[in-house]
Amino acid sequence: MASSTEDPTKEQDAEEVDSEDLSITPEMLIKHPLQNRWAMWFFKSDKARDWCDNLRLVTTFDTVEDFWALYNHIQKASKLPSGCDYSVFKDGIQPKWEDDQNKRGGRWLINLNKQQRHTDLDNFWLETLLCLIGEAFDEQSDDICGAVVSIRTKGDKLGLWTRDCNRPDSIMKIGKTLKERLKIPPKIPLGYQAHTDAIVKTGSTVKNRYQV
Repeated sequence: MASSTEDPTKEQDAEEVDSEDLSITPEMLIKHPLQNRWAMWFFKSDKARDWCDNLRLVTTFDTVEDFWALYNHIQKASKLPSGCDYSVFKDGIQPKWEDDQNKRGGRWLINLNKQQRHTDLDNFWLETLLCLIGEAFDEQSDDICGAVVSIRTKGDKLGLWTRDCNRPDSIMKIGKTLKERLKIPPKIPLGYQAHTDAIVKTGSTVKNRYQV
């Protein structure tokens, strides 16, 4: 007559397999470093306060995992109140014209209409951030300072800032890459403005230095 008890060694083998499946390998604990450390800033307009007092540093990050933890934790740009900005810049560069790394530069500027806040804004902003942290601009990546998304009642804006407005070859390559990554149709022009031109502007618009 066969014994009704199961082989204890089989049960032990099964436990060993289960424990191996649940074990965490060292590779799973290693984060993927970015080439640069980045800082995220938040601006909320309050006319009773100085402009600089309305700008605050949220956090810095230098790994892929920390970026996604931050991005998934904060509100989407399209949900921010009018008058608010998100900025992501290389650590050590503040998102303002007066910063030493910015004052000789400019920005590729994308103007969005009110409807695009619901259709394109969040996708454009995320893709721009992925271009930044992924060094998508190749040898021109050193010229990148950061990016700003601005939520405004009349229409939102997205700007990609570079450090030197007198580097036409680099600026044009950056603009073409950005336009391709955002899948902006060729017939829609993208303009680049120098910060110095924006500071001294006399009208409501700033003349583009470059265009793609």
